[in-house]
Amino acid sequence: METLFPLLSPYELGLAALIAILAGFVKGVVGFAMPLVFISGLTIFMPPELALAGLIVPTLVTNAHQALRQGMHAAVRSTIDFRVFLVCGGVALIACAQLVRIFPDQVMLAVIGVPVTFFALLQLGGYTFKLSRRNTRVEVVAGAVAGALGGLSGIWGPPTVAYLTALNTPKHEQMRIQGVIYGLGAVALLFAHVGSGVLRAETIGFSLAMVPTAYLGMSIGMAFTDRIDQMAFRRATLAVLLVAGLNLIRRAWLG
Repeated sequence: METLFPLLSPYELGLAALIAILAGFVKGVVGFAMPLVFISGLTIFMPPELALAGLIVPTLVTNAHQALRQGMHAAVRSTIDFRVFLVCGGVALIACAQLVRIFPDQVMLAVIGVPVTFFALLQLGGYTFKLSRRNTRVEVVAGAVAGALGGLSGIWGPPTVAYLTALNTPKHEQMRIQGVIYGLGAVALLFAHVGSGVLRAETIGFSLAMVPTAYLGMSIGMAFTDRIDQMAFRRATLAVLLVAGLNLIRRAWLG
């Protein structure tokens, strides 16, 4: 056990597996927020850098499943349609990923917590961003912001969801596009953090171990989505995001 997971005790590994199930469940319901739940839960008892390493591989696997759920052709079409967002996000992600080991832990937690809390409050308050049509400049900014946040924390869902919601993207298309964006972002994140040293021999076993439980949680979440009102679950998930964001801000403030 110590050889496979040198930085974690069996108790911590068990807690991490439970958090992975919850994170996967949330993703199965609304299509995003798995990295946020991962980071918020894991950083209660481990350093943010180790938590970030833990979410990288399960994020890649679950997003690939989400992106390809409606077939390869649909996924390729979404990739072409959102190529500006993806390119800008990828560049920003790789650039900012190299800052992870420079940023103090408290700064990293605040960088995640503040925009997440703001996003959740706006959505729960009934405010939505509205765009009448696609705008290249807005897409460049949205992609860059999402990529920068993803590179620092592994979390790029809130700005991505805000942008897709502003475009009034249909539900099934939005779920697929999220899978494509997050999936390609997860590939970039994987390579970026191999380069940054976050994902290395001591942490790769932990990340791989989180895949089965995260996938189980996502499968359960998808099954619930098919049976229960989506809007109610979306609001419940936004409430969870709000609590998670406030918790990250609290930890950034108090240390």
